[in-house]
Amino acid sequence: MYKFIICFIAGIGAGLGTGFAGMSAAAVITPMLVTFLHIEPYQAVGIALASDVLASAVSAYTYGRNKNLDIRSGLVMMVSVLAFTLVGSWVSSLLPASTMGNFSVFMTLLLGVKFIVRPVMTTKESMAAVSPKKRLVQSVACGLAIGFICGFIGAGGGMMMLLILTSVLGYELKTAVGTSVFIMTFTALTGSLSHFAIGGVADWPALAFCVLSTLLWARIAARFANRSTPMVLNRATGAVLVVLGTVILGVNWLV
Repeated sequence: MYKFIICFIAGIGAGLGTGFAGMSAAAVITPMLVTFLHIEPYQAVGIALASDVLASAVSAYTYGRNKNLDIRSGLVMMVSVLAFTLVGSWVSSLLPASTMGNFSVFMTLLLGVKFIVRPVMTTKESMAAVSPKKRLVQSVACGLAIGFICGFIGAGGGMMMLLILTSVLGYELKTAVGTSVFIMTFTALTGSLSHFAIGGVADWPALAFCVLSTLLWARIAARFANRSTPMVLNRATGAVLVVLGTVILGVNWLV
């Protein structure tokens, strides 16, 4: 019962973060499993990534059904992200240990505050005004930057994508989140398969509980997000990110 409760709570945070902001489930689930269930970190990351796959997929489906998903740019960015994640990881292995372990957590907090104080009010009309060629070039360049940073510090993919999609590429918030979770579906699938292929699955109950809980809450969050007005969505997303960032910092402090 204790394991179920921890996994369910972790799934709530991960699902809300995924459905509202395209946040990686690993940012929430991994520290929870390591701290409270004492699961080996590599296994915990694999479970978190597996939880991310279905949660991101159902979120992407919900956003896509509501026409809040840019599949073309998403595919281009996904290829760039995957390619340069490997490059960033290789460069990181050549350098001394970095002190940027909490990068994604602090970015979660700052991005949450940003959505509350300076909401993204871009419209789809202004998005459509950007030429397809320019959007394609921007998607490649931003995907390379996101992939390199994620590979270098080992975290922050979902938050980096949301930040760049809204601040650099000028996406309106719903389309940014929809495109982010679309990309995260494939990156999480790749990551989880590689983790399980290398380390296997040591805790099937934790995997099942986390996957189901994250899927449930991601579905709830995505449906709410797509029915909300831009201002309500900005504030809800900001609040979720601030709370999650604060909780994750607290959990990391316990480790």
